[in-house]
Amino acid sequence: MAHSRTARKAVRQNATRRARNRWRLSTMREALKEMRDKLLHGTVKECEELQRKVSRLIDRTAASGVIHKNQAARRKSRLVAAVRAKAKTGAKTK
Repeated sequence: MAHSRTARKAVRQNATRRARNRWRLSTMREALKEMRDKLLHGTVKECEELQRKVSRLIDRTAASGVIHKNQAARRKSRLVAAVRAKAKTGAKTK
């Protein structure tokens, strides 16, 4: 238990920041799940639009320090590769 006034404030701030960071992380994960669903069941155009939105969300999550910038780059790179693969296979089947 924190005793000093500043220690109590630090505990409050940590709780607020932890809640905000967990919200950012879960929002990003939900967007990635939606993206994976679109890759399976959506059109290429829908995937490209959603990929731009998810990339911005990943960038914001990394900018706030919730994930590392390299992790953000890796996630975005894999998203782009998945969309390109879908576009390539979609072009072959049509």
